[in-house]
Amino acid sequence: MAEKLTIAKKLAKRKYRPAPKLIAWIYKTVMVDIIGRKYKPNFNIIDDVNDCDGPCFVIFNHLSRIDHLYVMGACYPRVTNMMAACNEFYRSKFNFVFGLNKVIPKKNYSADRVAIKGVSEVIKKGGCVTFAPEGLASDYGGNKPIVPGTSKMFKHFKVPVYLCYLEGQYLQNTKVCLDERLGKTYATMSLLFSKDDVEKLSVEEMDDIINEKFKRNEYAWNAEKKIKWDTKGRICHQLEDFCYKCPKCKQEFTMKGEGNKIECSNCGNGATMDDYYVFHPYENAVIPASPFEWTEQERMDIIKEIRENPNYYLEDDCKLGNLDEYKLVGNNKTSFIVGEGKIRIDHQGVHYNGTRNGEPYELDVDYKNIYTIFTPTDMGYFCFYNKGEYVEIIPKNRISGKVTLLIEEMHRYHVNFYKNFKWNDYMYEGLELGIDVK
Repeated sequence: MAEKLTIAKKLAKRKYRPAPKLIAWIYKTVMVDIIGRKYKPNFNIIDDVNDCDGPCFVIFNHLSRIDHLYVMGACYPRVTNMMAACNEFYRSKFNFVFGLNKVIPKKNYSADRVAIKGVSEVIKKGGCVTFAPEGLASDYGGNKPIVPGTSKMFKHFKVPVYLCYLEGQYLQNTKVCLDERLGKTYATMSLLFSKDDVEKLSVEEMDDIINEKFKRNEYAWNAEKKIKWDTKGRICHQLEDFCYKCPKCKQEFTMKGEGNKIECSNCGNGATMDDYYVFHPYENAVIPASPFEWTEQERMDIIKEIRENPNYYLEDDCKLGNLDEYKLVGNNKTSFIVGEGKIRIDHQGVHYNGTRNGEPYELDVDYKNIYTIFTPTDMGYFCFYNKGEYVEIIPKNRISGKVTLLIEEMHRYHVNFYKNFKWNDYMYEGLELGIDVK
């Protein structure tokens, strides 16, 4: 009797090649020409990837859940193989479509032989691989540092690298609210590294160039462009996911975003926001220029607080989600709930203590093995891989925004191979940074 293969084994056994041209045409016609019309995409092709007659990469700054639409539109008729989060292959709504399009699975922020195998097979066949080096769509309107190892991969394959630079997509699909907000969006295609560049530049030089090219503040950009967005009267909905600390009274988790306003329940500090994503503070209020600056200040507060308090921790009740080895997740869910308990983030790492499949269960991950988290849809939950296994945490309270900042800065304090941007060095002035100084 033939062995019943797990989903993971099926993915590992797949052979990857450039997607069929017919499938690519159908995808482009449906997603870009029909569905994508409402997004008013503007494409600017400086260097056309279709002029590259051999294998190549196309990377993009990851702003939203629908960035694939823009990358496909900017590349077409060049057939591309996109790299996508491995956990998405376990969702029934994506599994079949990803298979048709020869999408390559990648475990977020984890070493993944299956992903490298898929990339290698496509490149050897002269294909084009597209992916987001940040590993996750923007949390609060800026970019994340690229995943360590990105430029090492480019150096290994020695093929040209193109950049599809996106603008406006985060404001169209924010991480705190699942509404689609229509305005204007842009995608610009250009050559980032020629084959000669890849061979001559060092890994660090390439990393720095990519991070600099990706530098992004969607709110500052929109302040210049003055684009009005259809926000359905909910522009501040759940904005407290990242703007969780009152800038005036300094209390945490007292901010509440509803409709077009965000307000502190402790001191009344607050503001309204218009359809251009501009804050209008209440009288005598203390409000940052935008959610981007608000969150950056919270990051600086965490950087200071964890160094001042060796017993610092964040804890909440939660539910635990995992993926099934054989069964796909349906109904727009992203995992199967298998337990409940407490999640704790402290100087030692990330800890879960509770139940799993009806039995007592504990999980401990140190900062050598976790440096950030990811959120497949919105900030109501967060995920990471532990020894190759997908772990989903659904906290009782909406703390995922702070958890993101806290884990990143705990990692930088204690380990620091996932470094922050060089232009943010001022945040750490005079402070210890992980293995750099210990």
